[in-house]
Amino acid sequence: MRAVHRMLRKFLGESGIARKDFLVVFILLMNVLGWYYMTLTMMNSVLGSFSATPEEKLVVLAAFYVTAVGSGIAGAVLSNRVDRLKFLYIWIISGVVTSTLPALFSSFEVTNALVLSVFLGASFGFGMPSCLAYFAESTITENRGRIGGVILLITNLLAPILVAPFGILGLTLNLIIMALWRGTGLVIFFLKPGERFVSEKRDISFSSIISNRSFLLYFIAWFMFSLLDKFEKMIIDHFLANSMHGLLNVMSIIEPVVASLFILIAGLLCDWNGRKKIILSGFVALGVAYAIIGLAPLSVISWYLYFIVDGFAWGIFLLTFVLILWGDLSQPGTREKYYAIGSVPFFLSCVIPQFLTESFVEQISLSAAFSLASFFLFVAVMPLVFAPETLPEKKMELRRLRKFADEAKKAKEKYERKTKG
Repeated sequence: MRAVHRMLRKFLGESGIARKDFLVVFILLMNVLGWYYMTLTMMNSVLGSFSATPEEKLVVLAAFYVTAVGSGIAGAVLSNRVDRLKFLYIWIISGVVTSTLPALFSSFEVTNALVLSVFLGASFGFGMPSCLAYFAESTITENRGRIGGVILLITNLLAPILVAPFGILGLTLNLIIMALWRGTGLVIFFLKPGERFVSEKRDISFSSIISNRSFLLYFIAWFMFSLLDKFEKMIIDHFLANSMHGLLNVMSIIEPVVASLFILIAGLLCDWNGRKKIILSGFVALGVAYAIIGLAPLSVISWYLYFIVDGFAWGIFLLTFVLILWGDLSQPGTREKYYAIGSVPFFLSCVIPQFLTESFVEQISLSAAFSLASFFLFVAVMPLVFAPETLPEKKMELRRLRKFADEAKKAKEKYERKTKG
């Protein structure tokens, strides 16, 4: 156990995060992200129970994501006036209560499914900015990538285990599991989190955040990628469903696995080489994959390459754009609003592409879609060229010098041992 603890301290960094803070952050993020996966699975089950039409599914799921965005912004404003610890406790308890709401309905139709979707979206989004702000304030800039990578990796690996029972058990048992899982977030009460929860709040407007040049450049790139990737996914799903159905099933397995592995690798590289270089490498790799599919859409090898690269890119972007960047760009006491705005592209990208009709998707050839995607991906990269690096250059230089000194010390000790021998 001590050996594991020493390895963890070495990996996370001696000054990166206190053990108690790491546990609190880990429990909060794993709990809410696991509950998010459960919620989506349960909502799809509800929609399937009354054979919802594609239009009804669109309305219900859109209500969930739009409510998550709106409640996140509202929660970021309200959290400025309430003690953060109390705020997060209320948020977790509301999630437990909301998890039991489907039990109130004897059967489902589009109206009560819509009501349920709104409540679940509000329950998820309301405290998420405060949760992510606590993560940022519990870490230092040069260790934020690897800590976030560890948390997201473990969460992604646990997600299939958490949602597996939902396809086997009935609605009542599923709701009990959801409520119990959300309730485990209250374990942080026994860890007695300290000063990180009561950091000084600063009043900052959303307009000043959006007008911040550094924030805006990264935000534009993130927004364009989120929309573009979701548009392309709809076209890919349609093409593979008609031409290579087996590959569609393979994609649903390969991409999450690759993304999970690259989340950890991306975390290490972000802390070592900086955020900007890693994000740019993700865009470049994805542009190459798009070009290959555009040139050889019927090649199985091209598709496997695309799945791997897309998973690689999503691993990088989920870590950097969800957890790291907005914490780097903000100051303590202002981070809730940064994270609330920074999460908008992810949620809206889950809604906007769904408005494409089936007939419209059928009219777009795969080669044309990916060639056009390569161009827009290039446009998305342009803001990043002018964006600043958020990891301080002094920190990177200091780390390189420290590594060089350690290697020189080891070489000296090795030479002395040989000389004495």
